[in-house]
Amino acid sequence: MDSYCVLYSTSYRTGLLSGFQRLRSEKKMCDVVLEAGGESFPCHRALLASSSDYFWALFGDATAERLAGSVSLPALTPQGLDAILDFLYSGWLSVSPPTLPGVLEAARYLQVETAVAICERFMTDGLSVDNCCFYANLAEHHALSDALDAANQTIAGEMRTLLEKHRNDLLGLNGQSLMAVFDADEVPGVREVELVKLALDWLDENGPLPFLKSNLLLSRLRFGLLAPSDLAGLGQARRAMATPLIRSQLTRALEYHQLGSAQPIRQSRQTTLRASPNRVVLVGGGASADWPEQQVLTFDPRSRKFSCLSCVLPLRLKGPCVCSVGGFLFVIGGEEVKEGDEDGKKSIAVTTSNQVWRYDPRFDSWEKVESMQERRAQFACCVVDDVIYAVGGRHTQPDADTHISLASVEFYDMDLGAWRRGATMPRPLYGHAAAALDNNIYVSGGLPGSQGVVQTNEPEEGRGSSKDFLSWDVEGRVWEKRASMSIARFSHRLAAAHGCLFALLGMYEPFCDIERYDPRSDRWTRLRPILTGSFNYGMASTASGNLLVFGGRRWSDGQEVIVRSALEYDTKTDRWREVCQLPRPLTGIECTLLPLPD
Repeated sequence: MDSYCVLYSTSYRTGLLSGFQRLRSEKKMCDVVLEAGGESFPCHRALLASSSDYFWALFGDATAERLAGSVSLPALTPQGLDAILDFLYSGWLSVSPPTLPGVLEAARYLQVETAVAICERFMTDGLSVDNCCFYANLAEHHALSDALDAANQTIAGEMRTLLEKHRNDLLGLNGQSLMAVFDADEVPGVREVELVKLALDWLDENGPLPFLKSNLLLSRLRFGLLAPSDLAGLGQARRAMATPLIRSQLTRALEYHQLGSAQPIRQSRQTTLRASPNRVVLVGGGASADWPEQQVLTFDPRSRKFSCLSCVLPLRLKGPCVCSVGGFLFVIGGEEVKEGDEDGKKSIAVTTSNQVWRYDPRFDSWEKVESMQERRAQFACCVVDDVIYAVGGRHTQPDADTHISLASVEFYDMDLGAWRRGATMPRPLYGHAAAALDNNIYVSGGLPGSQGVVQTNEPEEGRGSSKDFLSWDVEGRVWEKRASMSIARFSHRLAAAHGCLFALLGMYEPFCDIERYDPRSDRWTRLRPILTGSFNYGMASTASGNLLVFGGRRWSDGQEVIVRSALEYDTKTDRWREVCQLPRPLTGIECTLLPLPD
């Protein structure tokens, strides 16, 4: 059998279309005329039928238009039809924001799906604060799901600007998009009361709607984020607010505000902030180890930018423990630092605190809650199942330069708003670290104390620091000793990530090594040292399992230096890198993750 080959010309199709386009422009061999808006468009029946399902059906064997010399298309604009005909004859689609509605209408009507897809891509790629509402309405009208989703996300992200400059566009938004925006978990820079007002204004502009539809819209609002004063009159604000469903949501929102200490453990979608993923909150710390700041910094791991909470910490605290539960920030214990005046000279007074302060980012406010049973400094805390545990520490004897070390453990019962006793540690301990993993609390290092009075403030050059590693099953309430660390550590950090625990360096350590504990094998493994040895830094474990280290102190040429670096440790690849710099040198920072509004 003789061999043969099949060859394909890439230029033939282009040349064929060019030929048809030339015949159309010269109005030669055209066998049908399309009419729209009083304008006529001579065309070739065969090309139309081969390019469009609509024309294939229109020119079928059993239709009246099969042999008609002209076809009227009153639903289309001349500009839209001309653009689609140019596309069918050349493969090029000319579209701009002003012509988009007509072109898209023609593409949909004539069932030219490729042109529809091009229009949808044009909308998605060109979304901005100025056109997102317009494109959302267009996408909803033509059932363009990808463009509609993208437009809705843009509206949610740009809501603050839209409320200020394009409110009329929002009032003309289709209901499906408005519901999608009210469903969004992130609406940066917008308070919920503004969304409620927008919803009510939209109902006035587009109503009256059946109660079923207004319920679908209003039930997506988060009434628990409104202050009680704003909730009080809402039930009578509009007829749509008086339905049983919406009134019940308003009632539950008011009840939530009356829960007091139990608010963090009674969270629901109605009370959850529309906020970006957890940010790092940096509490306390300062340019001096002895004079902490009251300003609270926040760090966004995505943008790597710092900002400040507008509401400062009520007290000047050194070394408190911080944690978050249910979207609330808790600042616990530590040492309260006050400026005094003794014999005409300025002095600093330091007292151990048992106070607990709770920050509510919904209303940017601090509230003092039930104090711990014992005053604690240099202690550790962690959260298990939304319960805060305070472990060990020490406190200063009133009017004496002596200290009591603590073995006690207490936990905060938010239902009762009270601290209760937990299982006591085997011995007093302070300067230790703690972390929670799989409903267990792990405690590492520290300085073991005695049941009596300890005279010194800190161990001299780390003397007496411990390698011990303990775990406590909060359900069994039993302390167990685990494999010891390879390094004795004091005033260090312990973090959980990817099912393991990571111990980072503390004070008076000659090396910068860190180590990882695997609870399944009960073994420690040495890891890559930190980039720059420091202590008294802040640390947070991100949602991805990476560790962020902020500021601290280190020795340089025999002098103590406060650092500005913010480092990130990848717990999977065992690698360190510097991600940015703090706004100013800080030491003594305490960190936790917290969802915050932009």
